Amino acid sequence: MVSKRLAGAYLTIDLDALAENWRSLADRVAPAACAAVMKANAYGIGAGKAAPVLAAAGCRTFFVAHAAEAVALRRVLPEADIFVLNGIPRGTEAELHDRRVFPVLNSLEDIAAWSAAAGAGPAWPAAIQINTGMIRLGLDEEHVVTLAEQPDLLNGVDLRFWMSHLACAEDRDDPMNRMQLECFKRYREMLPAAPASLANSSGIFLGSDFHVDLVRPGIALYGGNPTPGSPNPMREVVSLAGRILQIHRVDSPMAVGYGAAHKIEGPGRIAVVPVGYADGYLRALGGRACAYIDGTKVPVVGRVSMDLITLDVSALPPERCSPGTLVELIGGQAEIDDVAANAGTISYEILTSLGDRYHRVYRGGR
Repeated sequence: MVSKRLAGAYLTIDLDALAENWRSLADRVAPAACAAVMKANAYGIGAGKAAPVLAAAGCRTFFVAHAAEAVALRRVLPEADIFVLNGIPRGTEAELHDRRVFPVLNSLEDIAAWSAAAGAGPAWPAAIQINTGMIRLGLDEEHVVTLAEQPDLLNGVDLRFWMSHLACAEDRDDPMNRMQLECFKRYREMLPAAPASLANSSGIFLGSDFHVDLVRPGIALYGGNPTPGSPNPMREVVSLAGRILQIHRVDSPMAVGYGAAHKIEGPGRIAVVPVGYADGYLRALGGRACAYIDGTKVPVVGRVSMDLITLDVSALPPERCSPGTLVELIGGQAEIDDVAANAGTISYEILTSLGDRYHRVYRGGR
């Protein structure tokens, strides 16, 4: 971790807010269970810190994308159920079963390999994913039919749940949400009975029909808004502040940054902050984002470079803005979904792009 003394910017993670977000979602979906998606190092905030806090809050089921993430997570979660969304590499079945890492089986070939590895002994736990319209991972309809006609293909599989994934849950009025739900119901009626999981973060807010037996929130846990266009029901988890390195007084027309992309026409002041696209403050934010100093909005002007951004602080009196002053870049008034919108992206990308040059501060969680 970068020391506070050496860092030019500070990333603060509120673990109490993380736990509260999980409890809020768990209460909303009860009696369905609430899992936690921890892929990409818990969306960039640090799985090793986040997972024990969620487990202490009551979470018992966790999802990651890759097998290596599951092995790392097992070190801090000795008892939880950990599922690998992308499945596991061929030849690693016995090793990962011994570590109590469970695959999400996404094809008939995955099912056959897991069943064969289990052999004649007790069945091995796994989930099975069905494609209901997203065309990413999961069994297509013809494979669902095969499995329905040949249920013995599941010999060796301790089926914990059927699952699918919603493509358009962020838009509650999109007809694809209901279409996928009905498709999932139809497939489940064809297949051997087992619990089911469908809703992601936004899917949780589509109604109880989507909750079934287990929900799988990700971005909502970390403070992203699962209900775009409405107030964010989740608590803020991540905030980013940078310290001003230098302030330039400009008395005549001049240009700022690479490509002379921003022109200053009259007297003003430009502050330089040591955060750039190498730190996950995306290049697309140049000339579009705003930061805050003591509650006052200051625009990001010129291009975001690898290690620096420039802010127009002309509206602030000099005594409120000098080298060493903290600038709020993400969090507080600079809501993460607004930052993402200014970059033409989503909060997921902002979170998972945050780099390792910050001094990280973890609050709460004890």
